[in-house]
Amino acid sequence: MSRRDILIKKYFEENSFVNSDIESFNAFIETELQKIIDENGTILPTIIPHTIDEFKIKFEKVTVGKPEITEADGSKRSIYPIEARLRKISYSAPIYIEASSHVDGIQRESFKTLIGTIPIMLKSKNCHLNNLSKEELIEKGEDPTDPGGYFIVNGTERVLISIEDLAPNKMLVEENKTGISKYTGKLFSEYGSYKIPHTIEKMKDDIFYLTFTRVKRIPIIIIIKALGLVKDEEIMGFIDSEFKDELFINLYEFVNFKTEEESLDYIAKKIGITQAKEIRIERMKEILDKYLLPHLGTAPEDRIFKAYNLCKLIKRYVALSNGKIQTDDKDHYMNKRLKLSGVLLADLFRVNLKILIGDLLYNFQRIVKRGKFPSIKVIIRDKLLTQRIYSSMATGNWVGGRKGISQRIQRLNNLETLSHLQRVVSPLSTSQENFEARALHSTHLGRLCPIETPEGTNIGLRKNLALLANITQEVNEDKIIKTLKTLGAKTIR
Repeated sequence: MSRRDILIKKYFEENSFVNSDIESFNAFIETELQKIIDENGTILPTIIPHTIDEFKIKFEKVTVGKPEITEADGSKRSIYPIEARLRKISYSAPIYIEASSHVDGIQRESFKTLIGTIPIMLKSKNCHLNNLSKEELIEKGEDPTDPGGYFIVNGTERVLISIEDLAPNKMLVEENKTGISKYTGKLFSEYGSYKIPHTIEKMKDDIFYLTFTRVKRIPIIIIIKALGLVKDEEIMGFIDSEFKDELFINLYEFVNFKTEEESLDYIAKKIGITQAKEIRIERMKEILDKYLLPHLGTAPEDRIFKAYNLCKLIKRYVALSNGKIQTDDKDHYMNKRLKLSGVLLADLFRVNLKILIGDLLYNFQRIVKRGKFPSIKVIIRDKLLTQRIYSSMATGNWVGGRKGISQRIQRLNNLETLSHLQRVVSPLSTSQENFEARALHSTHLGRLCPIETPEGTNIGLRKNLALLANITQEVNEDKIIKTLKTLGAKTIR
């Protein structure tokens, strides 16, 4: 046996083909689930009994159990995958949440309740097969070489297909063949369930314009001033570009705007807010907080950082439009991200939790209208969340109108199964040409298989991970900032 063969054998003894997917699912259960609950942690019903001033429902700690089954007589016990396959049931675990209700700031009730069940990925930390030896796996009716990384829903083995998407929170500038603006900078800002496109353009009048949600083509300098960076000298300092002429034109055009209020009012009028001045300004502040670069934060104190970041984006745009740096390549894998099982399930859970909360509010308010004051334990319908998650997992229809995310595993032979577990799909339309997206890119080397792709309309859009490819999970920003500080970077305050 050569050294190379020993190394490869050792690699596959310690690493599975689907390691990245399992890590992604574990991260979803351990951290992402709690984040989603915290995002929707406080629920305020609009209709409350007349006798009280304030009523709120709080969702706190969330815990996920191990797969179990409730028999017809009501008894609960653990279930292993083989039984789920044979009895055509789901291999899923319960999700418990600590909930409490508060009347006028005083806690009325506090309890732990079931809010639904979620399918569990085989070989993940919450699976009964985790860390079992070969002998124990055989005893439990499993193939010891089966990699896991899939789910069992209603007795069917289903895999979540990884989705390849453009990197969020990163501006990519491309050259336009047609249109008013020669270059366009595009950025997708992701925060929770928001994914907001931002566009930077330079028109014939040499003014830079920003577009996001309701705010259509507003001069970017005005937005920077509305965010609190009012002094022209400071704006110039933060952009710090060698192409000063272009910036002087922009600053000179809006030199009369000396305060945040004036700038906010100008934008509000431009986008058609027609209320009284105070309300107009408040609504504009709300729009900037919620929808402008929400990944940087949604609180009023984050506005100044948004201004600094817009300056940074202008600097990049100006440098590129003057030929100082090259346009961004959308097909370079540095500008792509893969959405694995954990991220896809987080998207699904986030949307369906909001539906569960909406249903809870409806039930609560309906009972209050009848003159009763219900216990919140009674009005949480755990079946709602469960059914909606199962429905998506069984049909493959996902939130955001995407189809074919969950697929039945092809078990014709072992290689086909491994191939299906490592599939990567691009969201681009199969009926359009998209030549560049379908072509093999040099950055696919070692990441994606250069050969395995179907012929026909799907060519180049349906790909597979390379055998030794390993996908790193989302990195904690605090660690990066700490490292940068040790290298001498200073925080802007």
